[in-house]
Amino acid sequence: MSAWTSGWFLGIWLVATAAWAGPQQVDISKFAFTPKEVTVAPGTKVTWVNHDEIPHTVSGRDKSFVSKALDTDDRYEHVFDKEGDYAYFCAVHPYMTGVVHVRKP
Repeated sequence: MSAWTSGWFLGIWLVATAAWAGPQQVDISKFAFTPKEVTVAPGTKVTWVNHDEIPHTVSGRDKSFVSKALDTDDRYEHVFDKEGDYAYFCAVHPYMTGVVHVRKP
């Protein structure tokens, strides 16, 4: 295997590993969740931070997690223990949506 090929595979592995590593943050700004989708391992804490000047919520469509209204700079955290796809939205602005994908690495 050439050095270039080895480096390429290492780079892909590092990027893939980073997606699974540690807590994840979702920013709420300009009436959107960013990133819109995150993929995490079971047991990972996801934190949402509201950067907008008006309140937003983080509400799981399956009702497994629901935040209070988050004012500017407020945070909401939830640990995802089970594999699955967790769609969520802002109850104040239902067009704001996102998904947390929980997968074993």
